[in-house]
Amino acid sequence: MKYILKSLIALNLLIITALTSCSQTPKTLAKMNTESIPKGIHTDTATFGEGCFWCTEAYFQRLKGVYKVMSGYGGGHVVNPSYEEVCDKKTGHVELCQIIYDPKQITYDELLEVFWKTHDPTTMDRQGNDEGPQYRSVIFYKTETEKAKALQYKMELDKSGSWPRPIVTTIEPFKNFYPAENYHQNYYNDNQNQGYCRFVIQPKLEKFEKVFKNKLKPH
Repeated sequence: MKYILKSLIALNLLIITALTSCSQTPKTLAKMNTESIPKGIHTDTATFGEGCFWCTEAYFQRLKGVYKVMSGYGGGHVVNPSYEEVCDKKTGHVELCQIIYDPKQITYDELLEVFWKTHDPTTMDRQGNDEGPQYRSVIFYKTETEKAKALQYKMELDKSGSWPRPIVTTIEPFKNFYPAENYHQNYYNDNQNQGYCRFVIQPKLEKFEKVFKNKLKPH
């Protein structure tokens, strides 16, 4: 979306809008987030969608045993879509993160725990002020074991009454994944002074780090 700044009022409106939705924040270039994987380490991949991938990426990057988190799009029917196409809500794609991790350091069960505790799984196609089918809560599984674990966790969470509304997270077979543009990768780490990062992601990260302090990489 392009904004024409005709007056100071319009500029102020742009700033306010940028603080409320990741889909409306100015684009900035960023490098890919990659941590070198030691030789002999067998890694696995988890694929989650829990709203804006900038937030999801920032959470999982901080976990011990996670080597790489890539933001992207998946689950839809358009090949290699652009961010603008996904935001147009006609591709069927969801904002996702692929998490490459060492299962000997952090298990899939632990990643699921982080997934369920870092977003609201009861809101359909919405997380906070980010609204649309691209923000739906979804787990894409690659094996029957992953499927069983995700379904079990969802069932137990629903029974626990932790949420006042039913959980709407879908658990689906992995279909496809297309990496997002470079400026979406490593977004929070490279743009911490940007409005959405300061006022939306940072407070969430502070809570996350308190809850999962025993699972975090050393600073």
